Amino acid sequence: MDFSVIFSDALRSGIGPIAAIYALAAMGLNLHFGYTGLLNFGQVGFMLVGGYGLAITVATWGGSMWLGILVGLASAVVLALLLGLPTLRLRADYLAITTIAAGETLRLFYRSSWAEPTTGGVFGLQRFANDFYDISPIPRGTYGFWLVEFNARDLWVMIVGWALVVVVGVLLALLMHSPWGRVIRSIRDDEVAARSLGKNVYAYKMTSLVLGGVIGAVAGMLQAIQVQSVNPDSFDPGVTFFLYALLVLGGAGRILGPVVGAVLFWFVLTFLDSALRQAIDAGYISPEVISTSEIGAVRFALVGLALILLIAFRPQGILGSRKEMLLSGRP
Repeated sequence: MDFSVIFSDALRSGIGPIAAIYALAAMGLNLHFGYTGLLNFGQVGFMLVGGYGLAITVATWGGSMWLGILVGLASAVVLALLLGLPTLRLRADYLAITTIAAGETLRLFYRSSWAEPTTGGVFGLQRFANDFYDISPIPRGTYGFWLVEFNARDLWVMIVGWALVVVVGVLLALLMHSPWGRVIRSIRDDEVAARSLGKNVYAYKMTSLVLGGVIGAVAGMLQAIQVQSVNPDSFDPGVTFFLYALLVLGGAGRILGPVVGAVLFWFVLTFLDSALRQAIDAGYISPEVISTSEIGAVRFALVGLALILLIAFRPQGILGSRKEMLLSGRP
């Protein structure tokens, strides 16, 4: 087994575009769950409307990429209002049920034959991000260090993605240290107490839902740009639970929690995938025990076991605060 190849594959995935995209989406979810205490099980729905807002504007309507970005952001705002207006006055579980249902309903709607002329149906839309790559200052070629290399297109997406993570992280840090952020955290810790002090809890929750949804939409647009394609089945409900796994790993209610979680999650996932494949090829693991087609399921099972152990011994996550977790009432 060549551990240098295994480690380089894992490192490439841990710092690559997909990790930046998931870190960005998880930062929006962290604003919902980690800071406000909103149970949003449909963050992938915001990613979907963001990605499709960009793709439909450019590929179907013939608009510019910048107009598509505005449409994607506006779609996320509308979705947040549609989800939040009827549910945020009710118990937290109503929002959870509504968001997970909305995410799956949107996926099925966008892949339906009725919407196919606009969304491309089950085939989705392709090749709509040329304007993004045209403004890249990176010449064609391969760049990197050691065995960790990226082509010019992936490197451009990675730079933009991590730059957005930094910008969003700074903005969230400023917000959380502002009066608005203090109210948001007080709602998470004790909603009744915040309401008794005259705070409009409903309005603060709605603002948080909109902001976190917009961040998720930006992640969805970046994902669509990275693969030059949007397909409804790439926005399945499992994506949201991956994002929650990142929060569990890195620590909810921490600015860097989703970032650390995304890097470690994709590093470990790719490390296990590469190691298992090499172990099977080298004969260390019999194909009768684990076949090549079963590697994906096995690596997720191992990551799930690691998360269970982490929850048992450090439930607040790697960067989380045990004291703050107890004060907020999170189990």
